[in-house]
Amino acid sequence: MKQDVRRIALAAVIPLFLIFILYLLKFLEVGMDWDFRRLGVYPMEQRGVFGIFAHPLVHGSLRHLLANTLPLFFLSWCLFYFYRHIASYIFFAIWIGCGALTFLIGKPGWHIGASGIIYGLAFFLFFSGILRKHVPLIAISLLVTFLYGGLIWNMFPFFAKETTSWEGHLSGAIAGTICAIAFMEYGPQRPDPFADEEETPDEESGEEGKEYEEEANTEVKADCNKPEEDPAS
Repeated sequence: MKQDVRRIALAAVIPLFLIFILYLLKFLEVGMDWDFRRLGVYPMEQRGVFGIFAHPLVHGSLRHLLANTLPLFFLSWCLFYFYRHIASYIFFAIWIGCGALTFLIGKPGWHIGASGIIYGLAFFLFFSGILRKHVPLIAISLLVTFLYGGLIWNMFPFFAKETTSWEGHLSGAIAGTICAIAFMEYGPQRPDPFADEEETPDEESGEEGKEYEEEANTEVKADCNKPEEDPAS
């Protein structure tokens, strides 16, 4: 029980630390009257390259940050709990992949916010559970679909608001799907249903041969220990 609680707590460390950094930057921006929007992605321009790495750390408003806080924490926690051995690689790949794709396909303007990472995590958790066919991971896929299935509409320009970076959402979704496929052979796997079955025929025949040999040796020893009868007088 203590080990499970410890694992749950450890899975929350990085998500909580990331959220702490996001709020710290937002309070600094507001308190010091700074403008961090230029740390975002500006597609196909040199000034927007650094935003590939920094854009999830910047939000347009406190309301924007609050809207991203809960899904970012929950999806990140799911990643670090269920995929703890490969979670850091996946998180980094989604972070960079989302920024790079937004840089390539985004409309002119500053693209900021952690929404792309949220989409990337949601799509990774969904497709990874389906591809691995492992019951606990499939349950997470269904839970993500139930909680965040409506996010899909903000990936398309026909449904997203003009001020919404649907390109960032789409980029995150693509990055998460690619990670689900690329890391399919790593991390938790479905248990082999035949792992606990009886031994193979070759092994069984080998053991039968050993038993027969032991019985033969026992009979030989018994014959050797049998006393000889005296000849009739």
